[in-house]
Amino acid sequence: MYLAVDIGGTKTLAASFDDSGKIIEKIRFATSPDYDEFLQNFEQTVAQLKHRDYKKAAVAVPGLLDREHGRAVGFGTLPWPEVPIESDIEKIVNCPVIIENDSKAAGLSEAILIIKEFKRVLYVTIGTGISDALIVNGVIDVGMTDSEGGQMWLDYRGKRVQWEDIASGRAIVERYGKRASDIHDAKTWTAIAEDIAIGLINLIVVIQPEVIVLGGGVDTNFDEYIDLLRASLKKYETPLTPIPPIRAAQKPEEAVIYGCYELAKGVT
Repeated sequence: MYLAVDIGGTKTLAASFDDSGKIIEKIRFATSPDYDEFLQNFEQTVAQLKHRDYKKAAVAVPGLLDREHGRAVGFGTLPWPEVPIESDIEKIVNCPVIIENDSKAAGLSEAILIIKEFKRVLYVTIGTGISDALIVNGVIDVGMTDSEGGQMWLDYRGKRVQWEDIASGRAIVERYGKRASDIHDAKTWTAIAEDIAIGLINLIVVIQPEVIVLGGGVDTNFDEYIDLLRASLKKYETPLTPIPPIRAAQKPEEAVIYGCYELAKGVT
């Protein structure tokens, strides 16, 4: 049995997996902005699971990690201080724990689903913020374990802005007064697709992936904007930097915990 934990900015999901990768049970609880309270809530929640005899566990964290020492040193969506989250979780679940960035875990699970087709997969999650992961041959690329594509700086309408400040789900709400799921007119989606494209092309020319997988909240509207996005990207294409295929995430709501399972299964 393996435990997978996806710590989000507002909610945390914990799931028990059997050895074959099937979810046996899962449970959610609110993520407290206070770290000590989060640990208390986590312990109480895990105690409610019927299956608690874990071989290993993997915990996905929304932030910058010191993997060598099992610490989370910075967060994009939580006001937590630097914390020894790996050892803190180990004390609660009584098994070896590995920590990973949530976007990297999600990218891993999505890349494994298409590994027979593509070996070099760029995963980009567009939600409250924007983040990314490069997966090569079913393994998180060691050179990009701390990449944060949403933080790249762009010249945009005469200003210097970060990509996620113009193209994330949060930015869409701030600009249009609606969530992406409530937008259905082509004009608005054309503008959104262009804002996504101007950041995405910078990742493409540097990484040159075989395929791009899009996840996150905005991905739920994939059919609304994918043709517009492809058209926007084509404007930036050169013979040296072709635009790769673009896919929607297959398990957008659970990609992180499936990635955690893959990580836990691989812990030695």
